[in-house]
Amino acid sequence: MSNKDMMPQFALFQPSDIENALELLEKYGENGWLVAGGQDSFDWFKDRAKRPEAVIDLGGIAELTGVRETPDGIEIGAMTTLTEISNNTTIKSQYGLLSEAAGRVASPQIRNAGTIGGNVSQDARCWYYRSGLDCYRAGGNTCYADTPEGMNREHCLFGASRCVAVSPSDTAAAMVALDASMVIRSSAAERVVPAEEFFIGPDVNITRMTVVEAGDILTAIRIPAKWAKAEFYFEKVADRNTWDFPLVNVACSKIVNGGVIEDIRIACAGVECVPKRMTVVEDIVRGSNQDEETAELGGGSASRGASPLNYNHFKIPLMENLVKRAIRGNSSNGTVPVQQ
Repeated sequence: MSNKDMMPQFALFQPSDIENALELLEKYGENGWLVAGGQDSFDWFKDRAKRPEAVIDLGGIAELTGVRETPDGIEIGAMTTLTEISNNTTIKSQYGLLSEAAGRVASPQIRNAGTIGGNVSQDARCWYYRSGLDCYRAGGNTCYADTPEGMNREHCLFGASRCVAVSPSDTAAAMVALDASMVIRSSAAERVVPAEEFFIGPDVNITRMTVVEAGDILTAIRIPAKWAKAEFYFEKVADRNTWDFPLVNVACSKIVNGGVIEDIRIACAGVECVPKRMTVVEDIVRGSNQDEETAELGGGSASRGASPLNYNHFKIPLMENLVKRAIRGNSSNGTVPVQQ
């Protein structure tokens, strides 16, 4: 039996409320590890790449689950499963972009266990990093993907700073496109962070992908009423329809009146370490007619500033075309497998 067949030993705690979970986090510090659905955590443990002293399972904290309507929109508990979000009638009827994105994550079995908080908080998926190599993100002094021999087909077009890994989350781009806010608790205080600032790149901190620090718990996600029942578009391109992470995805919220795009938010995943908000595209198409000319102008601007790597040049026309389709808004949503 290999070491990877067994997880390393750790103490398991299953608190029933947030206060108890925060006390445990404070006690164990960097040796404590939060588990939501466990889909990412258990991989780390089985590969013995992470060896926490204490694992704190949030699954028993009822206040972290569920979808609640508020005067300002909706609030979603961070431990709400992706299946619940995909099937929730309020989200489907008012914020269908998130329902669609959640329903395209991985497989039905993973969505049944995986949570929205875990999905937006997952770590980089670069195989060099995951294999335990001493890359920059792991504390070394090399990016193995960004070398002449490196395999970087799935890696970034923007925002490289020592690390070229991308945001792997399907729902993260939807959060940015919906102008969501992330509620984070610590033993000291609660803070609310816009989704666009929740995700951070390697130029800010190469050791993590979000602003959540040791001692913090992401407790909820809030989506403002402004985007309720807007026009939405989500499309994901992956190697396979099931399980795979996006090569590129696009999430778009639009307010259209009389054929004119009054307001728009659009973001892509799979092209940067964070979900990339396409502000240049938004500025070009906002106030314009929702027509082919606008789509062409917007899509063509999506790749401004892109710096492809050896094996991911294909992502540029792919991203541009997804943005065009999102602006047109006349193609069916879903997951599109890449033809090899």
